[in-house]
Amino acid sequence: MSSSRLPQLRADVRARAENRPGVYRMRGPSGEVLYVGKSVKVRTRLLSYFRAQRGEKAAEIIGHAHGVEWEYVPSEFAALLEEFRLIKRWRPPFNVEHKRDSLLCFIKLTREPVPRLLVVGQVINDGCEYFGPIRGRQRAVEAVRAVSDLLELRDCPSDTPMRLADQIDLFGLKEDPRCIRGQLGRCVSPCAGGCTRTEYLARVAQARAFLNGLTEQPLAHLRERMSMASSCLQFEYAADLRDRAETLEGVQAELVRIGQDVERLSFLYTVPGHDGEDRVYIVRRGSVRAELSAPRTSGERQMLEEKVSEIFERPEPRTVGLRAHEAQEVLLVARWFRLNPAELERTVSVSGLVRTGVSGFEGDSPG
Repeated sequence: MSSSRLPQLRADVRARAENRPGVYRMRGPSGEVLYVGKSVKVRTRLLSYFRAQRGEKAAEIIGHAHGVEWEYVPSEFAALLEEFRLIKRWRPPFNVEHKRDSLLCFIKLTREPVPRLLVVGQVINDGCEYFGPIRGRQRAVEAVRAVSDLLELRDCPSDTPMRLADQIDLFGLKEDPRCIRGQLGRCVSPCAGGCTRTEYLARVAQARAFLNGLTEQPLAHLRERMSMASSCLQFEYAADLRDRAETLEGVQAELVRIGQDVERLSFLYTVPGHDGEDRVYIVRRGSVRAELSAPRTSGERQMLEEKVSEIFERPEPRTVGLRAHEAQEVLLVARWFRLNPAELERTVSVSGLVRTGVSGFEGDSPG
């Protein structure tokens, strides 16, 4: 940035910015969004960029900026949500927030005609099912390998030709297309007519049920193998199977616990705002489904009650599989309440609202 532009931007911030909660954007020479940030005191935060020392990230950001914009929001929580949504919208190059923590990962069930289980570092909006987050990539990899082996699911590349048993022109293959797992009986070999589509999808359903904590069938298979190995005096193999079982049990328990935590994040959350601009957030399974001004009249309370009913009476599967477009927001909301446990006192149980009506929500606590 030219030396003349920096003082101009600083003077604009000093003249117009206020110390209120808000979000701000740094724009590049063509108007592109370089960075999105938030603060409970926008003016103070923006001025700090101009005091940053060479080598600091703030100095690098402001050094590339040709424009600074900001908007005010009622509260820190509102700023957190707006920052998240703007980052998702613009994907600014200088933002690293809301990009998956390298220590966290997800188990992904693909939407392919012959699905696979994969371990991925982030959730994208591709229509697949995601289970997690799981702390420790190696644990997730071992769990996926164990489930895939026990249920004989494929783990080959996405472009591997599939030749299911119920497909026409199946045989006449010049070479055995099966991989080592298929030859060892650890894959049902949908690439070589080893099963029909219905049979394979039944195994996928078992994997989904296991990851949702609805069945322990893969663990039961593993324990049977452990027993057989011990009876055959194959103690080293039995110990390996025991380790796999412990990993599977731990990952399933972690996923179930996450699912339970997400279910608990269903309530109304009233947040006091700047200059009395209070807002009510309708949160279901950790995702903010609606945001309204706090009701002040009976008519406004009726509107809130109707919105709550509309959102919570809508059928929704109770699984730990996170919907792709909501997963990161769920993590964001969960982290907010983990870091600010006192804020839970502002929440109201939706089950109580459905029974008694919104007009009695003040002073309630989450169920």
